[in-house]
Amino acid sequence: MIKKLTKTEVTQKLKRLSGWKMVKGRNAITKTFKFKDFIQAFGWMTAMAIYAEKKDHHPEWFNVYSTVEVVLSTHDIGGVSNLDIELAKKMNSTSKSGN
Repeated sequence: MIKKLTKTEVTQKLKRLSGWKMVKGRNAITKTFKFKDFIQAFGWMTAMAIYAEKKDHHPEWFNVYSTVEVVLSTHDIGGVSNLDIELAKKMNSTSKSGN
């Protein structure tokens, strides 16, 4: 069973996740990724979509040209879980921009 992390647990895990922060007024985490251009951004989103589908854990995201805004939360439990933390780690490790 998936466990919702406490605010303290999320805060501790975010210290090791570059650029991620809590969403105000919501039990979710967010980060904005910047890429060189639209092709890089869309290519990264495609790779992340394939990874997320395999994990059956899908991000909320918004893309405009070279920017991708991501919000992660495990909707089934109403908050952040280790699934979100693992997806955030994967997103950070595959982002060529390093942001």
